[in-house]
Amino acid sequence: MASLASHLSACLFLVPIGIRRLLCSSSLFLKNPSLFQSKPWYFPNPKWKNLDLYILAVSLPLASFSEIFVFLSISGHSTYRFSFFQQFATLSLFWVLIIFFVFHESLDRFHFNESFIFVYAAIAFLVEYSFIGVGITGLGAVVYELLAQLTLLCAGCCLVLSVKPTAFYAEFMLSSGLVFKGTWMLQAGLCLYTDAFVLKGCNKMAVLPGSPNADVHCELEEDGLRGVALVKLLFVVHAIGVAIASFVVFGLLSSFRNLRCGEATGPLLAQHEPESILMRPTHELEIE
Repeated sequence: MASLASHLSACLFLVPIGIRRLLCSSSLFLKNPSLFQSKPWYFPNPKWKNLDLYILAVSLPLASFSEIFVFLSISGHSTYRFSFFQQFATLSLFWVLIIFFVFHESLDRFHFNESFIFVYAAIAFLVEYSFIGVGITGLGAVVYELLAQLTLLCAGCCLVLSVKPTAFYAEFMLSSGLVFKGTWMLQAGLCLYTDAFVLKGCNKMAVLPGSPNADVHCELEEDGLRGVALVKLLFVVHAIGVAIASFVVFGLLSSFRNLRCGEATGPLLAQHEPESILMRPTHELEIE
């Protein structure tokens, strides 16, 4: 079963990744919209700026192996134990995705198709979607159902980018979706697994006696209904906040060139620059 620590860790991973993608992709798009093409991972220069990628490459397998260790060592209902195996499988899939990012940058890009990486990312999100909320009922199920919808959004954006990497709207939604998912993971951890932020009239998440399922027990039915309404309101607030922040970031990058990610002037456009250079003389000759 999840905990506040696991939700906080997910938030610390997802939010920076989403912000990074938003900054780099928006900078690249604003540099030249007609040449924009989404990338599985944006590698800025110098190399030390890719430190977060290598931190993920090390931390994700450690987290996944800790989940499988708990799965093998604890005793209890099979559904409860299997939840740790599900988390291990999900983390392992995303760790392989990180390895693909590294290989894609190191190897010849013509031999490592970017569309394949986006398709794999979509599959990883869909696998995660199938595991989210398993064994959780009641108010907790509502929280995780909303989280599952965000995961499905990310999977859909990856599928669109695998077919049409020039679709900036899909890249923008993927970046914002990752940030949204991260903030909602933190909100879920606070609402479900802490006494300080638990919803009024309810207790924090616990395994039900004589049942493999976990739930947030509310004393009265009215408390449960109020909790569901409050969760949906919080989700809307998160959605509005992330959307406004994303558009503000895009507006600032559009207005102030010095704020743009260095990736927009780095190797991402190197393959297009010769074409633009060749096009200029032709255009000038036509004018003359």
